[in-house]
Amino acid sequence: MPKGFFAAVVALATVSSMSTFIATSAVAAPLCDKFGFAGLLAKCNRGEPIELTLASGQPLGKGDVALQSGAYYEMRITADGSAEIGISGASFFRAIWLNEVVINGIEVRPMALDSLEFDKAGVATMSFIAIKPGVYEVRIPNTTSDSQKVTISIQ
Repeated sequence: MPKGFFAAVVALATVSSMSTFIATSAVAAPLCDKFGFAGLLAKCNRGEPIELTLASGQPLGKGDVALQSGAYYEMRITADGSAEIGISGASFFRAIWLNEVVINGIEVRPMALDSLEFDKAGVATMSFIAIKPGVYEVRIPNTTSDSQKVTISIQ
């Protein structure tokens, strides 16, 4: 077979697989089409807030969470002060673009986050854009119960 024929077959297969990839990845679009000046942080691109509670003997969340890639979310983590409790989820925190973490009115804009720990009662609010599709787990460290974790999927 001529070398040109083989190259043409490889090129056609590559274009075909790329068009399939583009068609399937376009399904996970942001929540709105008209971002305006605010871009991805636009009000129309915001998903429902995620509520997590850190309390001794209580479930972490109300169930699994599904997020849309490219959409903006807020995660509110409330600790009741009943114990020194943290939350970890390095794989999830690496799959999002973290806008800011607000703790007691102080805005922190970190490059990355591995975990948060509460020594007293308080609230931390994280705002972020979901980026990398997949299934992730956020949990109270050193626990094994299913009620002490929340599964978050980014679609």
